[in-house]
Amino acid sequence: MAVGDEKFYRARVTKRVEFAPDLWMIRIQPGGEFKFLPGQYATLGVEHDGKRTERPYSIVSAPFENEIEFFFELVPEGALTPRLYKLQPGDELLMRKIPKGKFTLDTESGRKHHLLVSTVTGVAPFVSFVRTLSKDWKEGRFDGSHQLHLLNGASRPWEFGYKEELNRFDAELPWFKYVPTVSRPWDHADWPGEIGRADDVLRKYADHWELDATNTTAYLCGHPDMIANSKAILKRRGFVDRSAIKEEIYWIPAK
Repeated sequence: MAVGDEKFYRARVTKRVEFAPDLWMIRIQPGGEFKFLPGQYATLGVEHDGKRTERPYSIVSAPFENEIEFFFELVPEGALTPRLYKLQPGDELLMRKIPKGKFTLDTESGRKHHLLVSTVTGVAPFVSFVRTLSKDWKEGRFDGSHQLHLLNGASRPWEFGYKEELNRFDAELPWFKYVPTVSRPWDHADWPGEIGRADDVLRKYADHWELDATNTTAYLCGHPDMIANSKAILKRRGFVDRSAIKEEIYWIPAK
């Protein structure tokens, strides 16, 4: 390894699951201690042609799990995802030893409702939230007083990598609600669920769940357009306190 690599683990892929031709998850054994908070991200890297390419990725797994899980979307012209896409169980990649990010659950503001809005792979930190709180709730460390409401947008039904798991949590956890919504339903007449982009149905569900600026923190994760639209909607609804909206933008759109 090159100079300065004391900052990295040589992590190893232990599992890979394909959700769609361009969507997949991997689990990795980090190769050392990696303590993180739900909602944080890890920086992954691959060495090639004498250089190293790195990108941050939100962590899907909960801190109590012994492997770290990630949910990727292939960007064909991207610098890193085509290289990550080739990785199979047993292959190595680099992971920085220190997690980063402040996209964590706000339990200090006094607002007890948490509106989670995501597109496709942007659901990753929210899965980490729910896995963590579910275990805490079942083991008596969480009293259920914080309510999580997740809107998960995708173009097509197969883009929901964690729909079954999240539906199961919705069924068994009184403090968690999950709504997947599809924006291209005309190709999928059998889709039984909500229709529209996540930001299209935001007002409807904020009203339905009685979420407002006095009782709710909003978390926006994924596509920059969804984040911009959702922020505008929430600001019109009175979410003007900067601490009331947290965001994790997954890429900066080209000019």
